[in-house]
Formats: sequence, structure tokens, C-alpha cells
Amino acid sequence: MQRITLSVDDALAEEFEDHISRNGYESRSEAIRDLIRDALKAEKTKPEDPAYCVGIVSFIFNRTIRTLAERLSDIHHAHHDLIVSTSRVYLDHDHSLECVILHGLTKDVRSLANNLRTERGVGFGSVNIIGVSLDDHHHQHDAHEHKGHAHLHPKFS
Repeated sequence: MQRITLSVDDALAEEFEDHISRNGYESRSEAIRDLIRDALKAEKTKPEDPAYCVGIVSFIFNRTIRTLAERLSDIHHAHHDLIVSTSRVYLDHDHSLECVILHGLTKDVRSLANNLRTERGVGFGSVNIIGVSLDDHHHQHDAHEHKGHAHLHPKFS
């Protein structure tokens, strides 16, 4: 057995204590082990990723954390080829919600999304991936040239 030390803010600790109480755990360790098992199980049972996707990563960040806004901007610039659009909503004087729309190889989109979500000072991150296929075929009668780009068709099945 290995010992893992974990630090959380007071509000999260209180929420976790409520979770422990509601679910009848005898110890924090028991509750954490179950949460880790559940997360690992969910990760293993995810359907296989399609080759290409569009995705949305959303997260809340605290702008008062030193260099965080600059680090996020650097990550955005380093992956400009995957980013379609970024939108930021200012929630209060310190916190912002950011939504980043991405497209490209699924492995690259997922990697960038996880990179953004796990930056120190970022919280409540979530990623939504939608598989697409690259296609140059038209279903309309007025077919036209694409001049170097392909259409992204959602995979509904």
C-alpha cells in the first residue's frame, strides 16, 4: 500500500466530507479509492476515439494566479492550428469561464484539452469530443471546388 498526500481547498474538503457521510464511508481513504477506481473504470470503457473530431473544452480559471493567463495564452498560440475559436466570460473580479472550440486529429485535440484543463489554477474543466469524418463529397446539386479544404461531417452513429 502506498501513501498519497493530497491538498484541497476548504470548500472542496467540506463537499468531500459530505460525500463521505452521504455514502457511508468509514474513512477518507476508502472514499478516495472508490473515486479513483470509478474514474479509471470510466476511462477504460470509453468508446474508441475517431481519427478526427471537433471538440469543446471549457474551464474556469483564476486570473489572479501569477502567470496563469500568460501560460494559457502561450498554450493557445502553440496550438493555433487546432483552435477555431475562444470565448471568455468574466464571472467576477477574479474568475473567468473560457470555452475553446477545437478541430483536428482527435489525439491532438484531446491532448490540448487536457493540457488546458490541468494547468495549475484551472478548475471545473470539461471536454466534449464529437467524431467527424473528412469528406469532399457534396449532397447538394451545386457542387463546387474546395480549394484546399475538406468538410467535416459529424458521425451520428
